[in-house]
This record gives sequence, structure tokens and C-alpha cells, in this order.
Amino acid sequence: MMIFIKTEEEIELMRESNLLVSKTHAMLAREIKEGVSTNRLDVLAEQFIRDHGAVPGFLNYNGYPKSLCVSVNDVVVHGIPSDYLLQYGDLVSIDCGVYKNGFHGDSAFTFTVGVVNDEVKKLIDVTRQALYLGIEQAKVGNRIGDIGFAIQNHAEKNGFSVVRELVGHGIGRSLHEKPEVPNYGRKGQGVKLTSNMVIAIEPMINLGRKNVIQMKDGWTIRTSDRKPSAHFEHTVVIRKDKADILSNFDIIDRELGN
Repeated sequence: MMIFIKTEEEIELMRESNLLVSKTHAMLAREIKEGVSTNRLDVLAEQFIRDHGAVPGFLNYNGYPKSLCVSVNDVVVHGIPSDYLLQYGDLVSIDCGVYKNGFHGDSAFTFTVGVVNDEVKKLIDVTRQALYLGIEQAKVGNRIGDIGFAIQNHAEKNGFSVVRELVGHGIGRSLHEKPEVPNYGRKGQGVKLTSNMVIAIEPMINLGRKNVIQMKDGWTIRTSDRKPSAHFEHTVVIRKDKADILSNFDIIDRELGN
């Protein structure tokens, strides 16, 4: 298994790519409202990315037809933007990637349209918390299983379930590199983390059962029980004491007034 270790110069280029992803999310935060189509969000994102000297990382990747993945309510990931109009109370997970200066950036964030019920609000909060608990384990000397265990433990102790079929990944000149980064696992198991590895950690947590199904379009992944799912993702660099997070939620939170 070939894992590409990045130089400091490459990491700074990746920081630029990932910051643009985060700025795209922040721009979208202003646009996510009742009556807006998911296609409209996709058009805005593509234009924003191109205006900033990059190209959408997902567009035409393995044949994917759009620039964003927009996954609403019971769609876990890979929701294809469409004419669907967002409705009050919707849960909207947006996964965005850019390619700039020869390197990919990748980050996901779960938004809401208006107010959601307490159960869904807790799902969103716990998924985001699980991401950061996973990131705490992303340091030199730990193993991939330490990240997965931290995420799984937090999700399950709060009564939620972890999707098994979809995982985080290495990232760099390619959007998906080795190693895979599952959101479940056992402490001390899996690939050992070394300095300057760059990985995308992305918990996908379901309100109901962990089981998912793929739709006939070949992309859309839904929960089998049609209950909501949340998704957060950061791209991080493995460092000695703590991970260096290349993507940025602060600028998204500022747009949301959090």
C-alpha cells in the first residue's frame, strides 16, 4: 500500500485548496434557504471555485455529473444536485472538493434549512463532535483504528449508528489516496500514522440503523430506514502532538452566525 507523505511545500498548497473549499461552504451558507434548488447551489459553487482559479474536484470524477454532493435528509452522501427545492426543516449535507495547484481539497458540512427538531439537532452536534474526537487521535504514533474508535464510541454512546460502507481517505494529488480511514474500529489497529500524512476524516452518522442502500442512479446513498444522516469532514495533516486541520469551519460558522 503506497501512502504519499507530503512535503511542507505541498502541505501549504493543500492548505490553499482546502481553504477554498471552506470558503465555498461559507458562500453556500448564505444561499441555503427554503425554495432554493440543490442545482442552484451546485451552479453557484462551480462558479465560485472557478472564479478563484481552481476547478471543482468532484465534477466528472469517475463520471460524477456535478460539482457538489448535496445530500438531503435521509441521503447519507453522493446526493446529485437536482431541481429539488429545499424545504423548511431539511437537513442538508454538502460535500465539496476543489483541485488547485496540483492538489485536492475536500471537506463536508451539514446545514439546516430553518429549524430542525431536537433529535436531528443532536445528530448534527454529535456528528461534528465525533469528527473532532477523531481528529484528536490523528497524530504521529497512533493508528487508523484509534480515529475510528473515537468516532464510533461517541456516536454509539449517544444512540446513533456509524455507516460502514463509506470511509475517509488519504488525499493529495489524487482525491482518494491510501489509507482508508473508517469511522469505526479498534484502538491500536490499522495503519500507523506518520508525520506529514494527509487524510480526510469524515464521519457519516445515522439517526437510525447503520444500513444504507444505493439508488439506481449509481451514486445516491440513502439510509435503509429512511431516517436522517449527518456528515462532517476535515482534511488534516498528521503531526507529532496534534493534527493540523487544513479546512476551516470557523468561516462557515461566522456566516451562519454561530
